Parts: sequence; structure tokens; C-alpha cells
Amino acid sequence: MPNPPLPQLLRRLWQYINPRRRVQFGLLFLVMILASFAEVISIGAVLPFLGALTAPERIFAHPIAQPLIHALSLTEPKQLLLPLTIIFAIGALLSGLMRLILLWAQTRLSHAIGADFSISIYRRTLYQPYAVHVGRNSSEVIAGVSAKANSMVHSTLLPVLNICSSTLMLVFILLALLSIEPMIAIVAFVGFGAIYVVVIFATKKALARDSQRINNESNQVIKALQEGLGGIRDILIDGTQETYCDIYRNADLPLRRATANIAIISGCPRYGIEALGMVLIAALAYSLADSSSGVANAIPVLGALALGAQRLLPVLQQAYSSWSSMRGGQASLVEALKLLDQPLPAHADAPLPSPIPFKHSITLNNLAFKYTENTPWVLQHGLNLSIPKGSRIGFIGATGSGKSTLLDIIMGLLQPTSGSMAIDGINITEQNHRGWQAHIAHVPQAIFLADTSIAENIAFSVPVEQIDHTRVLQAAQKAQIAQTIESWDEQYGTLVGERGVRLSGGQRQRIGIARALYKQADVIVFDEATSALDNDTERAVMEAIENLGDELTVIIVAHRLTTLKNCTQIVELEDGRIKRSGSYEYIIEQ
Repeated sequence: MPNPPLPQLLRRLWQYINPRRRVQFGLLFLVMILASFAEVISIGAVLPFLGALTAPERIFAHPIAQPLIHALSLTEPKQLLLPLTIIFAIGALLSGLMRLILLWAQTRLSHAIGADFSISIYRRTLYQPYAVHVGRNSSEVIAGVSAKANSMVHSTLLPVLNICSSTLMLVFILLALLSIEPMIAIVAFVGFGAIYVVVIFATKKALARDSQRINNESNQVIKALQEGLGGIRDILIDGTQETYCDIYRNADLPLRRATANIAIISGCPRYGIEALGMVLIAALAYSLADSSSGVANAIPVLGALALGAQRLLPVLQQAYSSWSSMRGGQASLVEALKLLDQPLPAHADAPLPSPIPFKHSITLNNLAFKYTENTPWVLQHGLNLSIPKGSRIGFIGATGSGKSTLLDIIMGLLQPTSGSMAIDGINITEQNHRGWQAHIAHVPQAIFLADTSIAENIAFSVPVEQIDHTRVLQAAQKAQIAQTIESWDEQYGTLVGERGVRLSGGQRQRIGIARALYKQADVIVFDEATSALDNDTERAVMEAIENLGDELTVIIVAHRLTTLKNCTQIVELEDGRIKRSGSYEYIIEQ
């Protein structure tokens, strides 16, 4: 499917620029006008300067020069050289200063907007429903937040600003050249412009192809990095480093070739245009020198035109190069806009809600679920269950029986396709699920540990300066990990390493339990949290769970029935239905 036209994409992008940035765009436009006007001054100042060098008598007699002559009390033509030299130097310095200010303003504004977009993509992504996260590849999101947000800066925002400033400067410079030598200015502009138009049409398809390649391969590069580094233990054991190097190489090389192609296409017209400009200046010099007015009178005009051409050609090249960059980044812009289009839920900008009352039970009423219209039912129609507050409920069942999906619904991550889940008679919906989630803490099989301290991992997502260290200590004691932590040199300041590689499986699980307790949740969900542990470690972790207190509701999914022997009720699922439920002894008998 072809990408939408570039103007349409830019209109969509403009909608995501906040009012403050739009005001800054207006101020930047004023800077562009001033910089363009400074260019005209620098070109115009060369005429009297070169005239004072070659024919000062004509400048001295010119009516426009009389106010300056009277103001400085000049008496002879040669005295004009110094003030005109100073004026020309001031014009050149002013032009250079305004270009620097414009460069600074354009670059700062485009990168600031790029940061806004990157933050917005990340924020919108984090607020997407769990079902959306389950159905997408994380490498695409990471590429969107990092690479494609940066691409918007360098391939869209900066080029757009460069084209705007270049267009203004082209208009001002052309007007200045028209006032000096109209026919030559028109011929030069039309000739140079025609060359760029021809190049644009000749390279249009190549730029679109390379744009799509950059978009696709940037995703593959991040995917290759994630998979290679994420599975480093198996890669080292199996000796498959070269396989993953090949995967990375097959993504990275096409990406860099496409990037190089766009850079070449962006820069190639410049050299031919510069050569043509020199030929034009030489032809003009010859024609003016052969005229009746002579070489001396031709030099000021020739100098002004040469300076104008020297300003005109880079501006034309900048506009063309910016257009090429925009075409090259078009596919990435489409993907970034899709991420910016992600809707934010109503609660995104609302303060954290108060927990909804939970005093009696969690009730599942005729519940059923499937991920999409075209996928099979994961939980079948008619699933009913009541979980009293303070109980210990265990779920067992074969892989694919619906255990994890049922937990996701209980935790408010998924909404039932039909039926409902109620807390003390109140149905949980998209509007109030955050109030229910305030009760819940989750301990998965693979505990995510950040490469920070033990204390920061227990108080996960809490800013360091706001961590309640008394609560951290109490949570670690209840999780039966405090004694181990306090035996280490750095104690709660001990760094765990990336994904907790410096800790054993049992230690990671107990830190996960401590994290749940730090949250002070009254419903703790263990999703196969002990299935990867050996028997002794599992026994210690389960002992920690059993000692959490009767005020907590504990929901456990396990593969081994013996793990659930202390549960008040065990529910066995099969093909998305409740096969049987009862005490541990009842399930054993069955």
C-alpha cells in the first residue's frame, strides 16, 4: 500500500504540535525574514563597494550617495572607500550573524518538537490496553520511540524549516538580483530551477524505495539486537554468535545502503549546478566587458551578481537536499504518525483514583473471552466463580487452558468479551478498572528486575527520593528475604545486575513478593511464580506466601498440584472452562 502524500502527512503532523511550539514557529518565521533581508543587504552593499574601488567618481556623483557624503563631510571621491568598506563589512557580518541565529533557532526548535513527539509516542504506548501490547512486537515500538522519532527531526522537521527559510531567502535574493540585472537573474533562476526539477522527478521512485527500506530495516536491526542480547546465555552455550551476526548484518547493511543512497541523491546536483553557475558568470563577464561602458563599469554589477549567485546556489541546494531527506524519511514518518495516533484513555490525564470498596468477594458472571473477532474463544461462555476476600485460590490446568487469560481479566488488564467481573457487586469496566487495580499486586514467573539497587527494585517505579525505607524493610521481612539481603555488604543498596542476573531464582521471586507487599495491595496474584524453581526453593517461597497474613487475598497459578496444597480452593481449567473445583484433598481424590 503506497504511503499517503507528503503534504497530507505534514498536516497530520501539525496537529500534534502543541500551541507553545506553534508560537515558536511564528517567532522563527520572523527570524527567517530578518535573515533573508540581511542577505539582500550584503548583496546590495557590494555594488557601491566595488564601484568605489573601480570608479569612485561615479559613486561620488550618484544622488543616493549624497546624504552619506554630507553626513561624513567628504570632499573627494577616494574618501568614499573607507566608509563603503565598513558598510560592506557590516552587511557581511550581519548576514553571517543572522544565518547563525537562524541555524540555532531552527535546530533547537526541531529537536524540542522531536522530544515532544518521542515522549508522546512513549506515553501513548504505555497507556495502550494490554491486548494491544500482546499483539505487537516490542522492537517496532522501540524503533518508533527512538529511531523514528529521531528520523522525524532529521528527515521532516529540520527539512521543513530549511525549505521555509530557503524559500524566503530565494525570494529576497532573486528580488535583489532582478534589481541589478533582470534578464540574467531570470535566466539563472529558471535554468538552475529546471535542473533541480528534472532531478526530483528522476529520483522520486528511488527515494520512495529507499525510504521504505530504511523504515523496515530499522525495525529489524532493533529486533536483531533485542533477540541476540536477550538470549545471550543460550547463544554462548550453543556457539551461535555468527548466526545472530548474520541476522544483524542482513538488516544493517541494507539500512546503511539506503541511507547512503538518499545522501548521494541529496548532494549530487550541487556540483553540476556550481559548474554551470561559473560558466554563466564567465559568459556574463565577457558580454559586459565587450560592451561600450567598459570593464570598469561592469565590475560592480558582475561582483554583485557573483555574490548573489554564491548565495543563491547553496540556498537552492539546501531546499533540494531538504526535500530529498523528507522523501527519504516518508515511510518512517508514516509509522511514527501511527504511534502518535494511538488514543489515550480517559484516565490518562486524571489523578490516580481511589480504590473501589473490596470487602466481600470477586465474582465472575457468565464470563467469556477471545482476543479478536477472528480468533477462537480462550475462555468459553458460562464461566462462573466466586473468590472470597482473604481466601487462597489456586488455578491449575494444561497449557492453553486459559489460566493466564483468566488472571489478566481478574487483574483488570483485559475486559471480558461477554459476561462480567464484579467486586462486591460492582461490575469492573474500562471506566473504573483503575480503581480495582489499586488493590492488586502481580508476581509473575519471570520477575522483571531493573539494574538498580535492591531497595529500588522492591519499591519499583517509585522515585528514589520518595522510597519509604521502613516499608522496604517490612516488605522484605514478610517475603523472608530480609536476612539474606542484610548479610550482603551493601545490603539494600546492592545492585542486582541487568534483569537480576546476580541473584538466584528464589531470591528474585522473593524480591517480587516483597515488591507486591511494598505496594500494600490486598490482592496478590502469583502467575506460575514458582514453576521455574527447584523443590527446596519453591518450598521456601511458598512458605513466604503462606505467612503473608489472612487479610490478603492470594490467587496462585501453578503447574504442580502440590504447590497449591495450602489453598482454600483449587480450580482446574480445561479448554477455557472450569473442569472441577474444591479443596486440595477433593482434587487429589478426583
